[in-house]
Amino acid sequence: MKIELESKAVLSGQHFLNGDVACAEGALAVGCRFFAGYPITPATEIAERMARRLPQVDGVYMQMEDEIGSIAAVLGASYAGVKSMTATSGPGFSLMLENIGLAIMTETPCVVVNIMRGGPSTGQPTMPGQQDVMQARWGSHGDYEIIALAPSSVQEMFDLTIEAFNLSETYRVPTFVLADEIVGHMWERVNIPSAKAIQVVNRKKPENPPSEYAPFKPDEDLVPPMASFGEGYRFHATGLTHDENGRPRTDSAEVQQRLVQRLCEKIRRNADKIVKVERILLEDAEVAVVAYGIASRAALSAVRKARAQGIKAGLLRLVTVWPFPDKQIEKIAQKVKALVVPEMNYGQIVREVRRVAKETPVVFMSKLGEEPHKPAEILDALRRL
Repeated sequence: MKIELESKAVLSGQHFLNGDVACAEGALAVGCRFFAGYPITPATEIAERMARRLPQVDGVYMQMEDEIGSIAAVLGASYAGVKSMTATSGPGFSLMLENIGLAIMTETPCVVVNIMRGGPSTGQPTMPGQQDVMQARWGSHGDYEIIALAPSSVQEMFDLTIEAFNLSETYRVPTFVLADEIVGHMWERVNIPSAKAIQVVNRKKPENPPSEYAPFKPDEDLVPPMASFGEGYRFHATGLTHDENGRPRTDSAEVQQRLVQRLCEKIRRNADKIVKVERILLEDAEVAVVAYGIASRAALSAVRKARAQGIKAGLLRLVTVWPFPDKQIEKIAQKVKALVVPEMNYGQIVREVRRVAKETPVVFMSKLGEEPHKPAEILDALRRL
């Protein structure tokens, strides 16, 4: 029976899918067996796919009353030992942020997919945007670190959803897939490998007996092993400042310092392992584009056209948006005369690029509304530089 369920979870072979469906299939392939969500354009197709597919693999789908209930259910399912996710867009993501803060404090592995659309507020429900990248990083209160990945193709919607689960399980942190409406809704060929070829990471389990278990006592990598509810380990998980045994210690500055520092450092110290970028034609580049998501596709075309016209251009595509790839951008900034940053917002990641680039000029290309960047527009910027 187990083999039959695993074969249904991984639909190996070539498929023609849209990005939302590919995301759902990636989640199933890596072992997600619980989804709670609420319909919202342009992420609804993820919920629809999970509603059909989870019963086939002995999983559970729940449509909740709203996004607040959805993320709460996801955290509960994760603590019960089930790989869990939800999917939403900007307004729903805003509603989830309080419980995402709870996930950070209780170190709950989970994946949140945000198919970004134009905002603020309800904005443009059916149009693309990249306006949530700073909200993903700083939307909840307090000091913390998260992980966020930015797919630029339907294939990456499958691949990076798997990566998001693996990173979340490794570091016990909520991990985001930040796609835009175009990537979520476009149709492309997707190659799904066999189940044996898919790398699956599961959270560390405690090796000591229940009587000696401290639920928030970290190993050397700063990540504590995680027992699940119902496994015989008695422990307390709370959003309050807590010690290694999970007991609230809101009166202790020392406990607060140690806890928050560890929540940040378990990601910062491992940034070199987490961060991924794609370098294209950068070896001899004199100007470079820094882009992510749908904007990176136009940027790639522009860079190739620029090369054909004798302009030594290159592209640094951000696969990981958070932690921010400081080292990779700094290295490129030291070599080129200028950087170009196209984004479908009014200035978000470009501020991080300018922070890291220091004295290297950075040209920002903003797009708001339904129309993404055209290669010709980015090419014009490269010509001017």
